[in-house]
Amino acid sequence: MTSGFETTTDAFLGGRLILKQPVEGYRAGVDPVLLASAVPAKAGQSLLELGCGTGAALLCAATRVPGLELHAIEIQEPYAELCRQNARDNGIEAAVHTGDLRHMVPPLRDMTFDHVIANPPYFDRANGNPSNSVHKDIAFAGDTDLADWIDVATRRLKPKGFLTLIIKAHRTHDVLRAIDDRLGSVVLTPIVGRVGRDADRILLTARKGGRGAFRLCAPVPLHAGEAHLRDGEDYRQEISDVLRRGLPFPFTD
Repeated sequence: MTSGFETTTDAFLGGRLILKQPVEGYRAGVDPVLLASAVPAKAGQSLLELGCGTGAALLCAATRVPGLELHAIEIQEPYAELCRQNARDNGIEAAVHTGDLRHMVPPLRDMTFDHVIANPPYFDRANGNPSNSVHKDIAFAGDTDLADWIDVATRRLKPKGFLTLIIKAHRTHDVLRAIDDRLGSVVLTPIVGRVGRDADRILLTARKGGRGAFRLCAPVPLHAGEAHLRDGEDYRQEISDVLRRGLPFPFTD
């Protein structure tokens, strides 16, 4: 038991990162790993994660790019405490704050960052019914509008800093509608399960003060072939390298 949760111990990045996660509630899958892989970060830069959960994206980024200055905010204290423990257990220094991103805690309120990352809730609170699990409901829907996520991220970026996020594809319109002229050089990459399938999620990067044209990249399939034909994983080699070896996402600049 940790922070009131029954937990499992799970390996990420081929075992280079070990995380405790709740048995029930939000559990990290491939999304935070893909998110971390797409951040164009360099050693010595600063990174803030909005809604860090138990730290999968934050700590994957730190494992891939040692020497980052790490900060995070998480509204659910049990998850924030798990993130702190996961950072300690992996020998990673990170300042993890408990709080509502709409009312930024004082240590973060006066700071700006080279990178802000987020894996916002998948679903719009205005649509659908809440989960019976409070922790899962906050993680997957919450009551913070997506526009607030984008605005807060933009405010916390340094000039020329990068926003990187991953979200379900059906919320692409909401994301693009929330981006204003403070951000530019937007690159949107659809992620599909297999060739020929509709996009399930998107990876998006944008730069504060960027002047580059909007780019819609070709869809990136996660799995090889048009159907699952055998037992076990069938990730494409490029995706397996991201998930298991910690390589950067190979389809963005």
